[in-house]
Amino acid sequence: MRMKVYLLLGSNIEPRIEYINLTLQLIEESVGRIEKASQLYKTAAWGNENQEDFLNKAICVNTELVPQKLLSEIKLIEVKVGRQTRERWGKREIDIDILLIENLVVKTSQLEVPHPQLHLRNFALLPLKEIAPNIIHPTLIKTIDELAASCADIKAVEIFSPNKKTQ
Repeated sequence: MRMKVYLLLGSNIEPRIEYINLTLQLIEESVGRIEKASQLYKTAAWGNENQEDFLNKAICVNTELVPQKLLSEIKLIEVKVGRQTRERWGKREIDIDILLIENLVVKTSQLEVPHPQLHLRNFALLPLKEIAPNIIHPTLIKTIDELAASCADIKAVEIFSPNKKTQ
């Protein structure tokens, strides 16, 4: 059975754009066809704020993978791209979060979908809103657009412009 999966990619270690582009290629090869992709967003670090800004991108992937196999493939892609194990919320070559899997609700020791922090994080909501504003969060029963409008997160999130000087 094919499903639409919404993922968030993030990187804050150079070369950030190259890490994200390699990740997109590997997702196409082992997860499924990317149907939609947001622009790149420059976002302030969340959790551990004393680090470089992230580049984030939301994508919609059409996949046949069941949730547990999807998680395994994503973890393998992170390793292939070069992700190193560091402290929680630390800097990363690449991070791939499963935000939504259609209207499924999954709760295991390894995986929770919808992502439990999605509604609290503009760095995830704003790129996701760009590609799926009317998708309904299956437990909060609100659209992504509504969740973004009511999110209390005030951290900077802006469309990335590679020619703009990073502060």
